[in-house]
Amino acid sequence: MFLLADESASFFSLEKFFLTFIPLFVAIDAPGALPIYIGLTQSFPEDKRRRLTTQAILTAFAIAIVIMIGGQQIFGFLGISISDFRIAGGLILLLIAVRDLAQSGADESKQPADPENISIVPIGIPLIAGPAVLTTLLILHDAYGFLMTTLSLVLNLVIVFLLFYFSDYVRKLMGPNGAKAIAKVASLFMAAIAVMMIRVGILDIVAQLK
Repeated sequence: MFLLADESASFFSLEKFFLTFIPLFVAIDAPGALPIYIGLTQSFPEDKRRRLTTQAILTAFAIAIVIMIGGQQIFGFLGISISDFRIAGGLILLLIAVRDLAQSGADESKQPADPENISIVPIGIPLIAGPAVLTTLLILHDAYGFLMTTLSLVLNLVIVFLLFYFSDYVRKLMGPNGAKAIAKVASLFMAAIAVMMIRVGILDIVAQLK
């Protein structure tokens, strides 16, 4: 009995939990992603936004689990690195940000985004499960094991889900004009984040070549 208690205590400890939870919380950056999410989904009705949120979270979770289990093997088989993945994710975000910044209100009303598409890209990947998150997962998985890392991942995704799911209340507080303004500002930040991802990816590749 005492042996089982010792094994349970060794598996779950507050120290290990915080060492896995906090890096993932910082990497996912749910509060920072919320304005971008609001900007991408402001034209959708509430039921579609909530369905989109569920799909995005499930997509991010599935990708994260796959990367944790076989990320190194998958990247090795395809001949790609985390830096390559970072650059690709940055390019996707940059294209979406530039499109959103260039479109006028009339253009947006004529060409509404498809929630079935954006729930996977860019919200599920790379907004929630981006290169930083996937890299962090690989490191934490090697250091603390699959179960502890998965527990921290699930709790972080629950936080993201709650913030996104109830984002309608944030939009109501801001009003329609405030929502449009923050959408444009969020697109600008998204473009800056995309450029940062591309820059870091290129610098990593250059450093590896030296």
